[in-house]
Amino acid sequence: MMYGFGDDPNPLPESVALMEDIVVEYITDLVHKAQDTGSNRGKLSVEDFLYLIRKDSPKLNRCKELLSMNEELKQARKAFDTDEENLRKAFEADDDKLGSTE
Repeated sequence: MMYGFGDDPNPLPESVALMEDIVVEYITDLVHKAQDTGSNRGKLSVEDFLYLIRKDSPKLNRCKELLSMNEELKQARKAFDTDEENLRKAFEADDDKLGSTE
């Protein structure tokens, strides 16, 4: 993450530790706030997190983009699994036909 923002490919261990502390603290705080927001319903949802970052448009846009890409990947995996299952059944059917004629 640090390298992606222009840091050295091998940052100092102290820098990595500091960045880790900051990120963990931010995520922990965000999750606690999301729990407070979602406590009325009794469970956390994606919308709770989107609500919390609604005023930070770059984060909100990136989250929406990632959620959209995640949904596209799910659909592609589902289509691939379905196609793979259909091919397997077709090959099994062909094998049964060949086996019965021999």
